Amino acid sequence: MTTRTVTNLDSFSGTILIPVFETYSKSIVPIAFNGLEIASNVFFGKKDTHYLAEKNDNTYVFIGLGKTINYKSLKTIFRRISSKQKENFSSNVALVIPEQCIEEQVEAMVSGLLLGTYNLGHFKSEKQEHPFLNPEFTLNLVSENDYLAAAKKGIKIAKAQLSTFNLVDLPPNTINPKYLANWAKETGEKYGFDVEVLGYEASKIVGLGAFLAVGKGSENEPQFIIMNYTPVTEVKHMKHVGLVGKGITFDTGGINIKTAGMVHMKCDMAGGGAVFGAMQLIADLQLPVKVTAIVPCAENAVDGKSFLPSDVIHSYSGHSIEIIDTDAEGRLVLADGLSYLIKNFKPEYIVDIATLTGSSVATLGYECAALFTNNVEMAKKLQENGDSIGERLWPLPLWDVYKSDIESDIADVKNYSGKPVAGAISAAKFLEYFTKEHKAWAHLDVAGVAFGDDEFAKSKHATAFGVHLLTKFIENL
Repeated sequence: MTTRTVTNLDSFSGTILIPVFETYSKSIVPIAFNGLEIASNVFFGKKDTHYLAEKNDNTYVFIGLGKTINYKSLKTIFRRISSKQKENFSSNVALVIPEQCIEEQVEAMVSGLLLGTYNLGHFKSEKQEHPFLNPEFTLNLVSENDYLAAAKKGIKIAKAQLSTFNLVDLPPNTINPKYLANWAKETGEKYGFDVEVLGYEASKIVGLGAFLAVGKGSENEPQFIIMNYTPVTEVKHMKHVGLVGKGITFDTGGINIKTAGMVHMKCDMAGGGAVFGAMQLIADLQLPVKVTAIVPCAENAVDGKSFLPSDVIHSYSGHSIEIIDTDAEGRLVLADGLSYLIKNFKPEYIVDIATLTGSSVATLGYECAALFTNNVEMAKKLQENGDSIGERLWPLPLWDVYKSDIESDIADVKNYSGKPVAGAISAAKFLEYFTKEHKAWAHLDVAGVAFGDDEFAKSKHATAFGVHLLTKFIENL
């Protein structure tokens, strides 16, 4: 893809996209561009509407933005146009930037256009390639101002999110722990971050007992993936951020086997997928922040070797854990991930992200993720950055009154409260136990927002929630 700025459309041939802010349906002034006029009773820029016209062998797509528009809506509108109108696109596209647009809006529009190329039919024998994916595709930004940097950033954001779409949507007989380890190594080489992978034997030697317990019932060897990004140009007083993502490539529930919804459990590595995408984007943007990310990848399968309810296992931290429910496995791999991160890398800030509990979905639905932290400043920054791009978070408490939910008679802690209430909170309290009271740790439970239904496919699929959020949070520290 080539992206460039042009000041006019003289001698242009191809598809022209014209975003239009809303006027009103009875306006006597038509929408006009390049000699084309559209009566207001046909099109007046109402949000989520568009109008197609042909003139001089060019295709014009007028895109309604409404009176005001936020980042997420703008991105979705342009993804929709790109996805649903691809037969009207040529390999030469002009995007007319309205005078009142700011850089973040250009970023959102371009990012949406590239996201619209995503096709969930990975294994279909016949697939129509999107014109944007043609190596000779050119995107012309029509403006007197230079928005090239914003457009290129939008492309990088979309590419990282598309990577996460693929990782989460591909089936579990493709995406297993080894696949993710190889993906991390290849992506690290391409974008510029270091990767170390601990397989079964190495994980056993260092004592990742909770992590290994989850994966021991699967024929697919667990992989503990450690990624380190350091900017090419180091800065004084450089901040160090740690990320941990749940990488359960498929979750049967283990011996406490799931009784519903198992077909969607390929998405149980969506937290890890968000961390992978964020690492790609952070390195691609060359952010001046040091980042260490850990994704413990395992498959929670049912086998004669599977761990059992009432087992007592030993974690990397040295603490013992009583297993109440083998379907509360994500918090086990995260516990070892957090402990390993804190002991060996000592980051100033830590964010973990996971599709952890149905309880978070019952509480917040599909509109936002649950946020847990005792750091008020960190909570504010995460929420503000999330709100600005439409990846919203809402805080739930970490009060010590909930500690009793994870107290065990036989071990230091148990992995499940057994109660039908406050499940997301007790899971967060379990994770907190392994943070050594770190002063800047946040947990994001994204079970309701990382995988779901929307207009872009007939079945549930990845949203890449967290890729942009984590990156933007780190960018603005």
